[in-house]
Formats: sequence, C-alpha cells, structure tokens
Amino acid sequence: MKSYRFEELSPEGLEELCRRNPVADPERMETCRTIFDDVSRLGDEAVGKYTRRFDGVALPDHRVSLQEFSSAAEGISDLAVKALKRAAQNIQTFHAAQQVFEGPVKVEPGVRCWRENRAIDSVGLYVPGGNAVLPSTVLMLGIPARLAGCREICLCVPPRKDGRISAEVLVAAQITGISKVFKIGGAQAIAALALGTETVPKVDKIVGPGNRWVQTAKLLAVLEGVAIDMVAGPTEVLVVADDSASPELIASDLISQAEHGGDSRAILVSTSKEILEEVSQKVESQVQDLPRRDFAVEALAGSFFIQVPSMEEAFEFANRYAPEHLILHLEGPEKWVEKVQSAGSVFLGPWSPEVAGDYASGTNHTLPTSGLARAFSGVSLDTFVKKITFQELTQNGLRELAPTLETLAALEGLEGHGRAVRARLKQRDN
Repeated sequence: MKSYRFEELSPEGLEELCRRNPVADPERMETCRTIFDDVSRLGDEAVGKYTRRFDGVALPDHRVSLQEFSSAAEGISDLAVKALKRAAQNIQTFHAAQQVFEGPVKVEPGVRCWRENRAIDSVGLYVPGGNAVLPSTVLMLGIPARLAGCREICLCVPPRKDGRISAEVLVAAQITGISKVFKIGGAQAIAALALGTETVPKVDKIVGPGNRWVQTAKLLAVLEGVAIDMVAGPTEVLVVADDSASPELIASDLISQAEHGGDSRAILVSTSKEILEEVSQKVESQVQDLPRRDFAVEALAGSFFIQVPSMEEAFEFANRYAPEHLILHLEGPEKWVEKVQSAGSVFLGPWSPEVAGDYASGTNHTLPTSGLARAFSGVSLDTFVKKITFQELTQNGLRELAPTLETLAALEGLEGHGRAVRARLKQRDN
C-alpha cells in the first residue's frame, strides 16, 4: 500500500487521491446502448443472447421455477438459514423504525400542508453474482421494499454456469417474500427491468449494486424514464485511527474490504506513524492465507495510508473522500461523530466491524460509493416510497394569501396564474 503525509500533498494531489469514477467509459456506454436497443426490439430473445454471451449459459426460461424454489432449502444448512433469519429480523427492526408519520403543518391561518408516503408500485432489485454469493443483499433490498408496500418486487440475479441460482439467494428471497426471481445478470438484466420483456415486467425503479456494466446500464435506464437508487462503484472503506487503536483489528478491517475484488479500496488515515507501520506489517501477514488473496492483494496495491498531523486533518480528508464505509478506531469515538459530514455508513470503536453492517446489525449495506456520499444516502425505506405533498386552503386562507400570489404571478409574467386566484375570490364575493 502506498503511503502519504497529508501536509506534503498539494490540493491537486488530494483531489487525485479522492477521484474515482465507476462508469467513465464511452465504449462500455455504447455497448450498453446496443443491449438496450436489442432488448427493446427482441425482448426475451435478446436477453437470452446476451446471457449466452456473457454468462456462458443457454436458458430455455429465465424465470426461477417453483421446483427450484421448493428445493432451495435442501441445498443450505440449518445454521445458514438461522443466520439469514436473524439478519432479516434485525434489518426489519431497523427499517421498520423509518416508517415515520408527518402530521399536517398550519403554515398560516387557513393554509394547511402535509406530506404522505406512497409505495413505489413496481421495483426491480439487482443482486450481483460474479465473485461471491450474496444472499445478504437480497435481504437488504427486499425487506425495505416489502415494508414500504411495493405491489410488485422483481429480483434479477446472474445465473451460474449450471443455469441455476445459488440456494442461499433463493432462500433469502423466500424469507423476504419475493417470488418473481429471474436468472439474468449484467446490463441485459437492467435493460429487461427498464424496458420490460415477455416475461420480465417493466418496473418503476431499479435498486441494487453491481459492476461497472450494471451501473452504466442503470444510467441508461434513467433515460427510459425509470428511476434508480444511485450509481455505485467498487466497494471501499476508510479507517480513521489514533494511537489507541489495535493494528491487528485495523488490518483485518482493511482486508475484509479488499477481498471483495481487485478494484476495491481500503484507506487508513492516522495521526500515528507507528500505527501505520504496524498495520502495514499486519496486513502483509494476514493476507497470506486468505482464500481470496489475489483479489485482496490487487485491491491493496491500489489503496493507501495517510499520516495526518491531527484529527482535524483526518476528518477533513475523510469528508473529502466521502467513503462508503467509515470506521472510527478512536478512543471515545462518539465525541467525533459530529465531525462526520460525508459517509455512507459509520462504525464506531473496536467492537463495530464493518462486517456487522454488511450482514446483520440492521443497517443497510447498499451504500453510495465513489464519493457519492457527499450527496447521496444508502438504501432505506425512503428508497421505495414517494413523498407526496398536500395542501388545503380555506376561503379566508386564500383571500389572505391572494395578494402575495397575484404579485408573484405578475412578477413572473404569468397572467393565467393570477386569474386563477381572482376567479376564486370573485366566486366568494358573489
């Protein structure tokens, strides 16, 4: 891992360290446009063509059958089912607490305004298949969608070479109550959800992580009038540590993120030169027997350490980087919480590993990456609802507000607006 001193970095150098773009590739964009065009014209036929090309499997039907669902539990241990159910319960508990009712606001006499939530009617969930089996992502997306009350929930997962989806993913789908599951991955899955095919329903919003092909396709989905959660890049973690931190634990946190894939990033920011040096040694030691060592080594080669003069600079950089995951290996981490301005999810102290948020603490692990945490939030109940505003004015309320309405309408040159107010006032006078 590279190492830097904060005070020796120019503004341009800092900007370069923070720069990452998950979809800046014109050639990939053009290929995704072709996929969208083909799916628009040919539907399931095009989906099948690209599944054969990219996933290496020919499927007579992309839908997961009832037989596949019913036999899924046979391919997973009781211990795994128990773990998924406990994780699901915690995720449900945390997200259910987000069902907040907003009461009416009396803006002024005779003017009442309020907001109400309505579930997005149909949503498409995407769960990657690539390098790992991810039943936890099914829970993270499916549970808030169900709590929100979405009428139709479709799930797309890339098929394996044997044409099936892992039993763990199907069991997770059953736990969340999702029955429409399709063996489709990549850009063709996003195109199918955005455009609809003979078997895949067209949805109103697409939610979920994925590789650069998936994220590029999600951008194209927006052009088709379909909403998305966000455009997310490779996963990342940033650790802020003082001299009270355990090098052993920091190293394990960095490696747990790096093993996701070669384009993952694991960053350590510390005031202590000794901590940085010890963590470097621990990382080198811990990665040796890691089953996914090759992924981790590649990711760590693109990651870095930064030594900072004080915690002020540590949080200045952390907020500028806006990481997906931020771990505070600090003495009394609670006192630093208010310094955090931009992060997807934050983990306080040595007993709060990022792994807890990945699986079962209850928070959502589908989070903004690539600096998007400066403006985006992670998936939540709000991801699956629309917030509709309502207003009700009485006759007297409108009369009192009318001069302001008419003045602003005249200011903007919209005579029809002013007339809509005056017409009501005349009716009352009559």
